[in-house]
Amino acid sequence: MKATRFAKATTSVKGTTTMRRTLLLSTAVAAAALTVTALTGCGGNGGAKASSKASGGGTAGTAGTSAGTGAPENNPAGDIPDNQAYVVYAPAGQGFSVKVPEGWARTDAASSVTFTDKLNRITVAPGTAGTAPTPRSVTARVVPALKGQVPGFAGEKASTVPRRAGSVVLLTYRGDTAPDPVTGKAVHDAFERYAFFRGGQEVDLTLSGPVGADNVDPWRIVTDSFTWQ
Repeated sequence: MKATRFAKATTSVKGTTTMRRTLLLSTAVAAAALTVTALTGCGGNGGAKASSKASGGGTAGTAGTSAGTGAPENNPAGDIPDNQAYVVYAPAGQGFSVKVPEGWARTDAASSVTFTDKLNRITVAPGTAGTAPTPRSVTARVVPALKGQVPGFAGEKASTVPRRAGSVVLLTYRGDTAPDPVTGKAVHDAFERYAFFRGGQEVDLTLSGPVGADNVDPWRIVTDSFTWQ
C-alpha cells in the first residue's frame, strides 16, 4: 500500500511539474508572439519614415541637379550678349572711326551705312553742317523729319551728353520698325541718335533695339569709341 501511494504521489508530482512546464512554455510562447508583433509594428513605422526621408532626399537631389545643370543664360529679345566682340569701322576719307559689333550684317547706302543683327541696328551717317547741333536745333530740324519717316514716332527728347569725343547732342525717341516680311509684325523700338560735330563735319550715329532691351552697356561702348582722326 505504501509503495502504491508513493507511486501515485510521484506520478502526481510529475504530472504537476509537467503541467507547470507546459503553462510556462505556453506563456513564453505567447510573450514571444506579442514581442514579435510589437517589433513588426515598430519596424513598419520606421520603414515608412525612412522611405519618406529617402523620397525627400531624392526630390532635393533632383532640384539640386536642375539648379546646377549650367544651362545657358537666356537673354531677352534684343539684348546684346555681354561677351559681344567689337571691330573698328573707319570709312576711307571720312576722318573718323567707331567700333561696331563684330559679325553684324552691313548694308551700304548713298549717305549712310547700317549694321544689323536680329532686332538691333546701328546706322552711321556722315555729313556736313554749318554750325554745331544743339538740343533746340535738333528738336526743330530733325524731329519733324523723323515724324514723317518713322511709324509711331513718339517720346522725343533732346539733350547734351558727354562722350570721349566730347559733348554730343542725344535725341531719344520711340517708333515702329518696318513689318517683318515673313510674319508681317512690326517691333516697337527705342532709338538713340547721337550727333557728333567738329569743324563743319557732322556724324549722326543712330542705335536702335526693341523697347525694354537692356543695351545700355553695348550702346555706351559704341558711342564712347567714336574718335575723330
